[in-house]
Amino acid sequence: MNDKPNLIVDLTFNFSLKIIEFTELLESKKKFNMANQLFRSGTSIGANVREAQGAQSKIDFRHKCKIAYKEAEETEYWLLLCKHAESYQFEEAMYNDIQSILKVLGKIISSTH
Repeated sequence: MNDKPNLIVDLTFNFSLKIIEFTELLESKKKFNMANQLFRSGTSIGANVREAQGAQSKIDFRHKCKIAYKEAEETEYWLLLCKHAESYQFEEAMYNDIQSILKVLGKIISSTH
């Protein structure tokens, strides 16, 4: 594995750690369905970004980044539901993180041909 810093790999890995912590909090409040949805989509972003690092071609790399982007959009949706549903906790910092991830992934996708 490459030990050079990689912004999107680091962002998505750290975000996954926050997702784990947040979904454990949701589970402790018996919000199992939301916890499950957020856990799956939120950790999938980093998994797809990590998989993209070993892509076989630029096309493969871009495809994996697009999957990560779609998972990030889904995660943003679940976080917005938490924000607007009265009985759910919301973490503004996590929402800001997902916005940053979407921006970086969008730039990677648009600049990879």
